[in-house]
Amino acid sequence: MNEERKIDVEKVDAVEKPPRARVAETPMETMERKRDYLEGFLTKTTETPAPSGDADEVKEAIVAALQTIFDPEIPVDIYNLGLIYDVEVNEDHDAVVTMTLTTPHCPVAESMPGEVEMTVLAVPGVRDAQVNLVWDPPWDPSKMSDEARLELGML
Repeated sequence: MNEERKIDVEKVDAVEKPPRARVAETPMETMERKRDYLEGFLTKTTETPAPSGDADEVKEAIVAALQTIFDPEIPVDIYNLGLIYDVEVNEDHDAVVTMTLTTPHCPVAESMPGEVEMTVLAVPGVRDAQVNLVWDPPWDPSKMSDEARLELGML
């Protein structure tokens, strides 16, 4: 254990440089391809639809849009799950959505209201959207639609 280790050292004057990696295309070619890809996207104009229909039609479109948002833990959309308590649309097509979550400690408590707001704002004809997150009355399984209960095997 007390043996001395001997280290051999070899002195060299120079070391060969390792070969450089070869790239099939130059950086300029890469940038050209990216510009071509973005060109159509950046020049594309989008039409903002004018508010169409009355408030009831816009409300139906909002409900349909909310049915595309699914709870990450339960394979049911948030509308049929009963998380949406109310959708109000005034004559100016401003929407107010009152919603809750299954529990205050829900993993999506921070992100779900923002996702709901963005989804409602994307509905054609909606001028503005506001999401009110409430805890009273608390959510319970009785708020689920029959379709959600059937999906979860609770009927």
